[in-house]
Amino acid sequence: MKIDILTLFPDMFSPVTGQSILGRAVESGLLEIGVTNIRDHTKDKHKKTDDTPYGGGAGMILTPQPVFDALRSIGAKGKRILYMSPRGRLLDQTLIRELSQEPELVILCGHYEGVDQRILDAWDMEEVSIGDYILTGGELASMVLIDAVARLVPGVLGSEGAHREESVYSGLLEYDQYTKPREYEGLQVPEVLFNGNHKLIRLWQWECALRHTLRRRPDLLHLFLKDAPALSKEEQRVLDRVLKQEPLLEEEE
Repeated sequence: MKIDILTLFPDMFSPVTGQSILGRAVESGLLEIGVTNIRDHTKDKHKKTDDTPYGGGAGMILTPQPVFDALRSIGAKGKRILYMSPRGRLLDQTLIRELSQEPELVILCGHYEGVDQRILDAWDMEEVSIGDYILTGGELASMVLIDAVARLVPGVLGSEGAHREESVYSGLLEYDQYTKPREYEGLQVPEVLFNGNHKLIRLWQWECALRHTLRRRPDLLHLFLKDAPALSKEEQRVLDRVLKQEPLLEEEE
């Protein structure tokens, strides 16, 4: 998979794309990440890439010329191009899975007060948001997207099934995790994890995930139950018991 990033601050990406799982994925050839400095493509003699907005308003807006030329320099036409924006589609695991199937992605990181709308229109960009809050620029948001997408690329995590057990991949929040030692300062690991009965362990994990989702993200549980996979009799009994003990409130219209 190849991901091209357009930014005014290319140095921000080196510590992220060169380390840990992403760094190993790049080194092994599973992932290719290109970073293009928008400022390198401006025709302004002062290397200016922004200007004041028509109609007035605070802040500065990225101008079309350097962004258009930067996009052309990487052959972005016809590729899926994302613009990180708080008004965009919320980044969730469904979108992440969808994006991970693309052979190539292009990500534009805005800065200042945004970008000239003609950039988005002319290049048919999809606006993507990581949440209902404002950041200084799109760089941090794009790093979140890249990390989430890259780990679904086959081979990046090493174990093909690793991501399937995590958090919202299954539609539920993740169950509790424990490691050694078995007891620490009087705090114990649940006994069920030591009995060697993998069926009971999976049911414990299932119940734990259900309870966390019910208490913290009931909206996710509503979605999960609408399109729930076929459950075993034991899983259904656990679900029924959890909902009897802690009823799930009806969704607000």
